[in-house]
Amino acid sequence: MPLALLALAVGAFGIGTTEFVIMGLLPEIAADYGVSIPAAGLLVTGYALGVVVGAPLLTVFGAKVSRKRMLMLLMGLFVLGNLLSALAPNLGVMLTGRVVASLAHGSFFGIGSVVAAELVAPEKKAGAIATMFTGLTVANIVGVPLGTFIGQALGWRTTFAIVAALGVVGLLGIAKLVPAMPRPKGARLRGELKAFRNPQVLLAMAMTVLGFGGVFAAITYIAPMMTHVAGYADGSVTWLLVLFGIGMFLGNLLGGRFADRALMPMLYVALGGLAVVLALFTVTAHNKILAAITILLVGALGFATVPPLQKRVLDQAHGAPTLASAVNIGAFNLGNALAAWLGGLVIAAGLGYTAPNWVGAALAAAALGLALWSAALERRTLTADATTIGDTRIPVHH
Repeated sequence: MPLALLALAVGAFGIGTTEFVIMGLLPEIAADYGVSIPAAGLLVTGYALGVVVGAPLLTVFGAKVSRKRMLMLLMGLFVLGNLLSALAPNLGVMLTGRVVASLAHGSFFGIGSVVAAELVAPEKKAGAIATMFTGLTVANIVGVPLGTFIGQALGWRTTFAIVAALGVVGLLGIAKLVPAMPRPKGARLRGELKAFRNPQVLLAMAMTVLGFGGVFAAITYIAPMMTHVAGYADGSVTWLLVLFGIGMFLGNLLGGRFADRALMPMLYVALGGLAVVLALFTVTAHNKILAAITILLVGALGFATVPPLQKRVLDQAHGAPTLASAVNIGAFNLGNALAAWLGGLVIAAGLGYTAPNWVGAALAAAALGLALWSAALERRTLTADATTIGDTRIPVHH
C-alpha cells in the first residue's frame, strides 16, 4: 500500500471525526451558548449543506491547481474551520467555523478519490479508494466516541482543538507522502462539466443519494428508536453507534475488495441486502440483541456501496473525473439530509420511531432499481456499438 494512501486516510479520519462528533456534544454546546438543542442542531445542518455546496464550488475554483496542492489547501481550510469552532465566542461564529470546515469535506474526498485511484494499478482502484475511506469509518469507531468523551470531560472546545491538530498532521502527511500530481494536460472546466452529460454518471449519483440515504433514514433516529422501542438505556446509544461504525469499517473493506472484481454485482448485493435489512429493522428494533446485530449490518451493507459507487463515477466520467467525484461526495450528504427529513416526516405523522426504517428500505430498493437500469442501459449501448462496428463496410478499390 502506498504511504500516500495513509496520509489521505489520516485526513479522512479528521474530517469524519469533526462531522459526527458534534452530535454527541450538542447538549454541552447548547448549554454553553445558552440556546436550545434544536438551535444548536443548526451546526449539523450547516455542515451538511456546506459539504453539498463546497464540493463542486472548491473543485471548480481549484481547477488550475495541482491535485496535491489542492489537497493541502483543503486541509488548511479544515484546520482553520475547526480552530474557529474551538475559539467561537457565540453560536453564530461556531456555525461559521463548521461551514468553513465543511467546505473542505466534499472536495477532499472527491479529489482524494482520484489521487488514490491513480496511485495504484487499474485493477486495484476501488481498494485504494476504500483505504482512504477507512479513515472515515475508523473515525466512527474511535474518533467520535473518544472526541465525545474528551468534550464531556475537558470541554467541547478541547475536542475541536484536537481535531484541528489532526488536520495539521494530515496536511503534513500529504505534503510529505503524496507525489506531485499535476492536472492532466488539457484539463478544463468545460471538460469536467461534460461528464454530467453522461447518463451513467447521473445514475451513479442518484444511486448514491438514495442508497446511502436509506442508511441515514434509520440511523438519524437511532437514539429514540433504541431507547423507546428496544429498551436500551440512554448511555448505550454511544456504543451502538460504535457498533454501527464497526459495520461501516467492515463494509468499506469488503466493498473495496469486491468492487475491483465485479462492481455492479457488488452493488446489487449491497443495495438489495440493505433494503431487506432495513425492512426487517422494523421488527428487530423490538429486541435488544437483534437490534444491535441489525445496526451492525446496516453499517456494513450501507458502506459497502461507497467504494463501488465512487469508482463507478470515476469510470464513467472518463478523462474528467475530478468534479464528478467531488459532486458525488456531496450526493452522499444530500441523501443524508433528504432521508433525515423524510424520516422525521413519518415520525411526525404518528407512525412511530421504527417508521423511518421503511423509508430507508424504500430508498435502498429504489437505488437497486437504478443500478439494474444502469446496467441494462450499458449492455444496450455496448450491443448497439458492436452492431454498428459489425455493419461497417470497408470500401474495396479496383
